[in-house]
Amino acid sequence: MPKDVSDPETRVPLLRKPRSTDGAAIWELVRNCPPLDQNSMYANLIQADHFRDTCVVAELDGEIVGWISGHMIPGQDAFFVWQVAVGEKARGMGLGKKMLVHLVRRPECITAETLKTTITESNKASWGMFRSFARSIGGALWDRPHFEEHDHFDGAAATEHMVTITLPEHRSQLRSVA
Repeated sequence: MPKDVSDPETRVPLLRKPRSTDGAAIWELVRNCPPLDQNSMYANLIQADHFRDTCVVAELDGEIVGWISGHMIPGQDAFFVWQVAVGEKARGMGLGKKMLVHLVRRPECITAETLKTTITESNKASWGMFRSFARSIGGALWDRPHFEEHDHFDGAAATEHMVTITLPEHRSQLRSVA
């Protein structure tokens, strides 16, 4: 039996640049996606406003169900992904990978030769998504400890590994992956 057309799993979220007015909804989404660190609502507002060209929201029926914050690393040909949040309604759709492809294809990120992000060893969901993303685009992935538990976090947080993924030269040919 075919799925009902009103079933959220059959609909495709709209991917778009965030607006400053999305800040509160982004903050709420991140709050509902543990183990993500909660930034202040103001930080999410600034990201949505000042860094909108390198961030993306996914919207379904007028509700923000996905978010990636990122920026080009100054002095490097690298795009850094700060946070990926996918709400309960949109899980299992491959939305995280779709948002990543959407971002690396944007003109503002097209000069990036690598995508970088930091992940703690225990965050299995993030490791799985970024490994799957690397495989789907044919990119190599490697990591090394970067922000150390004791040197950088004074023992208050686990070590963050810098994950680096090579990006294909001709990203315009990348399809949205699932």
